Amino acid sequence: MSTTPTGAPEQDWVRYWRDPERPLEAMRAHFTRHVFHRHSHDAYSFAVTESGAQRFRCRGAEHTSSAGMVMAFNPDDPHDGRTAAELGFTYRIMHLHPSVVREVLADAGGGTERGLPLFDRPVRHAPALYRALLGLHHALVAGAGTLVREERLSSVVTALVREAATARPRIATARAGTDAARRARTLLDDSWQRDIGADELARAAGCSRYALYRAFRAAYGMPPSDYQRLLRLRAARRLLATGTPPAEAAASCGFADQPHLTRWFTRVYGITPATYRAAAG
Repeated sequence: MSTTPTGAPEQDWVRYWRDPERPLEAMRAHFTRHVFHRHSHDAYSFAVTESGAQRFRCRGAEHTSSAGMVMAFNPDDPHDGRTAAELGFTYRIMHLHPSVVREVLADAGGGTERGLPLFDRPVRHAPALYRALLGLHHALVAGAGTLVREERLSSVVTALVREAATARPRIATARAGTDAARRARTLLDDSWQRDIGADELARAAGCSRYALYRAFRAAYGMPPSDYQRLLRLRAARRLLATGTPPAEAAASCGFADQPHLTRWFTRVYGITPATYRAAAG
């Protein structure tokens, strides 16, 4: 487990843990001044607020999570984050890749033929889920035995299924705009490392630049430029997790230099690339 400050303003601190064998990560942090840039994860992100309160925007609305509440973000759920209390907030968050959830469900005999659990509300009062998440977080960062961790992971997934919505949240948007946004996203997914101009993206989408910007934000919760940067950050995380030095990860993932990667990595994830790289435990 890593216990390295982020370099953020005084009074902010972060401790990060990453499973060396599967896509499961945990963080405990206190923030008073740090502001998360709008981003999403390719994993489920579940957080429990221990003290204070945090405010964030997700799915077109402002939300506040205070002590005792649970935040539940589906994969690719865009959100930001900042303190809503003068003394900041302390929280624990875990990132569970869908493959981890699918593995636990399959082992429990629940199957995934109806799809993975999804959440229609990003903040909820869910005491059973809150307790299960705290138990898993403690087990992960404290180095509990394999059996304890597996049992607590199963408890979390069971609680998730009970709390999940029955249908994927939808954002109303015109079909033509949805198709254009999807075509633009495909180009970005396939070519995230190179510079793509607005004209090229609009041609791929089959609409004007203005129409694409509006459609993309409506469909994915962020402009195309933020989405491209997010893809680069995710790629950098994967490299860092394998021990790649930050400077090399920056060069490989389309960032101008290591400071450029560090600045955006910290804004989005709350920790530096070096801290994340050292967090295997």
